[in-house]
Amino acid sequence: MAMATSIHCTTPISNKILSKLHHQHKPSRACFTRNSVFLSLKSTVRNSSSLAPASTSAVEAETQKSSVTPAKLLPFRVGHGFDLHRLEPGYPLIIGGINIPHDRGCEAHSDGDVLLHCVVDAILGALGLPDIGQIFPDNDPKWKGAASSVFIKEAVRLMHESGYELGNLDATLILQRPKVSPHKEVIRANLCELLGADPSVVNLKAKTHEKVDSLGENRSIAAHTVVLLTRKY
Repeated sequence: MAMATSIHCTTPISNKILSKLHHQHKPSRACFTRNSVFLSLKSTVRNSSSLAPASTSAVEAETQKSSVTPAKLLPFRVGHGFDLHRLEPGYPLIIGGINIPHDRGCEAHSDGDVLLHCVVDAILGALGLPDIGQIFPDNDPKWKGAASSVFIKEAVRLMHESGYELGNLDATLILQRPKVSPHKEVIRANLCELLGADPSVVNLKAKTHEKVDSLGENRSIAAHTVVLLTRKY
């Protein structure tokens, strides 16, 4: 998309200046807002020298100074997340932060938690922010083996800082084996805790793939998530 003006900035800019830029370069405002948010967030995360990947609060502490605001404040925002991972022997199968007994697990740069990854993408998508792969790139050794709880806690922090809270969440796991039903409530309870959400607004379903393609042949696992974020007043 062509823009009349290209503006690059890594420091917060006051509302007064943003207003002036709006009148002078009206076509560039939306792109300016998204770019400045991404540059500020990406710079803060990458410049951390003491971040421990396994800590669920480290990213919050390191990025608390970043200013994140969606391009436009709306009464509510909707986001969709999707993730898929190969299942391979020798890896743990972690779903929603819970280690599920199985002879295969997700091959991934981090812990490969397909459910938490798609929840993070759904929240980031609703906020109009870059996806999980851009904020936590899989070629960064910092995130090697990292617990996905780090990612979801950062997504929740960004949600609150942007002026929104979780309205409700609906997630669907797709896998042929193992059966999720014995672990479903434990997974949902942990997801609620990570989100800081009441169980009544978090729904989790599990489906097989009727033995079709890689999902049905137990060679992969996938998840879809839809979230509704409501504006805090």
